[in-house]
Amino acid sequence: MGLGGDIQGALSDEILATAVGDAWRLAEAELLESVVRVSEEIQRLEALRVKLVGAVDYRCKVDVLGFPNAKMWLASKTLLEVGAAGRIVLLGRGLRQQPEIADEYFDTSISAEHAALIMKFCERPPKGMPLEAMDDCRNALLFAATGPTANTDAVRAVIARLERAFESDDPPPSEDTELNEFHASKTLNGRVAVKGDLDAVTGEMLLSALSGLSKPRPAQDGTKDSRTPGQRRADGFTELLRRYLNSGIAGEEGGERPHVSLHVSVRDLADHTDCRARAEHDAAASPDDSLFAVDGVAWTEWMGPLSIKAARLLSCDSIYTPIVLDENGAPLDLGISTRTVTKRQRKALVARDRGCAFPGCGAPPSWCEGHHIVHWSAGGPSDMGNLVLLCGFHHRLLHHSDWEIEMGADRHPTFIPPRQVDWERKPLPAHNRARPRAS
Repeated sequence: MGLGGDIQGALSDEILATAVGDAWRLAEAELLESVVRVSEEIQRLEALRVKLVGAVDYRCKVDVLGFPNAKMWLASKTLLEVGAAGRIVLLGRGLRQQPEIADEYFDTSISAEHAALIMKFCERPPKGMPLEAMDDCRNALLFAATGPTANTDAVRAVIARLERAFESDDPPPSEDTELNEFHASKTLNGRVAVKGDLDAVTGEMLLSALSGLSKPRPAQDGTKDSRTPGQRRADGFTELLRRYLNSGIAGEEGGERPHVSLHVSVRDLADHTDCRARAEHDAAASPDDSLFAVDGVAWTEWMGPLSIKAARLLSCDSIYTPIVLDENGAPLDLGISTRTVTKRQRKALVARDRGCAFPGCGAPPSWCEGHHIVHWSAGGPSDMGNLVLLCGFHHRLLHHSDWEIEMGADRHPTFIPPRQVDWERKPLPAHNRARPRAS
């Protein structure tokens, strides 16, 4: 039996060596075995890292680490982000106080996620739970987390049942709103990283609100939605924010209803030349002033710089206030705020397009925005012959791709695909004007 195990282990090592070189040379059974073996090894090494980092956190002081804490040290020495390194440090620190959980985790019987869940329960048990019940509760949770079929929902369900069994006047952690956190941080690449920990009721409201806005939207010909679930939820969250800000129920901030504020030069907004080429030209013409010659950047109050393409997208269906500045950037005159697409025009767009006009989409009107075929800053009028209703996804697509729109003789928009979609660039009718397909 032992010899057979040694032979199998040697054979597996040979297979793994082949996989490292050329995975395509492996038979299907060998390929499957390799993935399982590597996954097991990764889990074992991750458990070992938690144990070692826990020892570093306990033993190594600032003068040895050269950093304020073990989290910062680990992030500096690896490819881990600070947040991920912090979770490893916290897990290692907690497992030092929970030997029963540590034994199961270091034996790779439970995952890091399950170990963290059980550890949190043991650190903050329900206030109505007697001390002598801790061992039984821990064992019940470890049993729920053990085995290949174990999942996080099962562990959480056991935690919920234990919390109900020892109910007290204090809400269980899943319903304690004082534990709620929501972080929105700007990243180095100009995006926002969102992280939160919400109670069950708030989480249910969020998921319910996103549910209808993040459903797959197949094309008219039945082609499946190519977006991943994460992309669909992100689009749904964007739509949720847009509807909220448009509803006017957000109160006032500084005497005005909060909305997205965009600051941009009208010349930049109307200039469709390539910003990089223009910057290089300006820099060559005036080397000393090159840092100040790069225009083509818009500015938002919260996120800072924004590309002109994104600025054109935001300004399609907006309220704009012209401000005349002198050569030093001081305001000289303030114009009257004007909406580019009026409420009456939007009603007319809904009556004509009946939703997103992009071929095969047809998203409902409440999801859509008015888009200028010829941008208004470039002289395009805000009238029905220059407007089309587009959902957020296809609005972005029109601004960031080679799709074009023309107004047909019937005063309905037609869409011209780029050459990589259709070499002949045959115009396509709007969604509600397409002929019904035969079943």
